Amino acid sequence: MTKTILLGVSGSISAYKAADLTSQLKKRGYTVHVIMTEAATRFITPLTLQVLSKNPVSLDVMEEKLADQINHIQLAQEADLFVLAPASANTIAHLAHGFSNNMLTATALALPSHTPKLFAPAMNTEMLNNPITQDNIKRLKEAGFTEISPKNSLLACGIKGRGALADIDTILETIEEILHA
Repeated sequence: MTKTILLGVSGSISAYKAADLTSQLKKRGYTVHVIMTEAATRFITPLTLQVLSKNPVSLDVMEEKLADQINHIQLAQEADLFVLAPASANTIAHLAHGFSNNMLTATALALPSHTPKLFAPAMNTEMLNNPITQDNIKRLKEAGFTEISPKNSLLACGIKGRGALADIDTILETIEEILHA
């Protein structure tokens, strides 16, 4: 039976890497549904991820395509795994504090407790190291999310430090470990 992965993409310069992740997941035989924040659409178009996933990309929690389904609830119930990559500081904060003001956070909060949840932070080193962000990451872990740690690299802001999205291969390995455990 094909496993369904719900991929959340939030507003980070590394959002463009979601295209490669989506493509790799499809090549491995997974069904992929993508949810994007509005900020993510500034870095990569929903059409790109729709073409690669072969499924509509969900953007607006208030847009219900089917009258007999509540989209964010349906997506959450069908997911075998939730992956938030990249996970921006903003989206991590929203999830850590239970805000459901967009399609991505509403769906993540609607996930059944047994659904594995991964998040891969991607942000500036100072943002990542900020005690508020660290507290939010801790809260997500306490709520059952598993972190795929960011790597040290030259960041988009021009500094070298920890905060770059984990390599796609690392994210894929973590997904495979969880789904085939």
